[in-house]
Amino acid sequence: MPQFFLNKRLIILLVSIIILVALIGFSLRDRDRLTWPEQFVKDTTGWVQTIFSRPAHFVAGFFENVTDLQNTYDENKQLKARLDGLAKLEADVQQLTKDNKELREILDKQDTLSAFKPIQATVIGRNPDRWHELLIIDQGEINGIKRNMAVITANGLIGKVKSTRQFTSTIQLLSAMDPTNRISARIEGGAKTYYGTIEGYDKDRELLKMKRIPYEAKIEKNQLVMTSGLGGIFPRGLPIGKVVEVVPDEYGLNQTAYLKPGANFYDIEHVMVVKREMLQPDLGEMIDEKEEEL
Repeated sequence: MPQFFLNKRLIILLVSIIILVALIGFSLRDRDRLTWPEQFVKDTTGWVQTIFSRPAHFVAGFFENVTDLQNTYDENKQLKARLDGLAKLEADVQQLTKDNKELREILDKQDTLSAFKPIQATVIGRNPDRWHELLIIDQGEINGIKRNMAVITANGLIGKVKSTRQFTSTIQLLSAMDPTNRISARIEGGAKTYYGTIEGYDKDRELLKMKRIPYEAKIEKNQLVMTSGLGGIFPRGLPIGKVVEVVPDEYGLNQTAYLKPGANFYDIEHVMVVKREMLQPDLGEMIDEKEEEL
């Protein structure tokens, strides 16, 4: 009798396994429509999920909106602080401009090394083979463009006018590997002002070279380098770049500073040609006088 019940249970277990496997196989096969039990279970599950998900999403959205509101408040507070500082800076600039104008009227001196007139221009051509050397703009001699005028963007100096035609001009970039492309510059931001010349470009590091800096000069990283205005061509105060590294020159008599340019030499669309207002000196006469003294 016990053996019979044992066999019966085994048979029931095997039949149940077979039915389960059959149901699994039936449910996994591709079908266009679900059976009504499956449809009932699916609809019930979806309804229950909807009941719980909507309040959960509402709560999560509420806290997310509170967080966004807090971030907006903090950002607004920071922007107001910056705006107050900008307003103060603008007021200081206006006051300094007014004071400068009054002092010049008193001294009857209107010329300044930093005075210039910008001429807007658009880049209309670049040779892919000389991309880092030359570009062509849509302003020429008829617009008052002359050879050796400085060319800048909103971020800083990019080069000078190499040649002009009636309606176009060719610009030589500071990134051009030309040893004759020299610019008189000065380093700002320290206790003293030091002078040197921009000579050359490190193509691998994409850095300008400022040479002839006195060996005893104390130059720090991120100090601003600008045109000095003493070269006779460029006006004073045009930003060139910031100091990245300073090393002794090959003879150990001077220092060379590597500068990160303020302008992007690769992507240039709009430029300004700078027309210096102060009378340009004849540097040739300065050389002759020096040779006579020697």
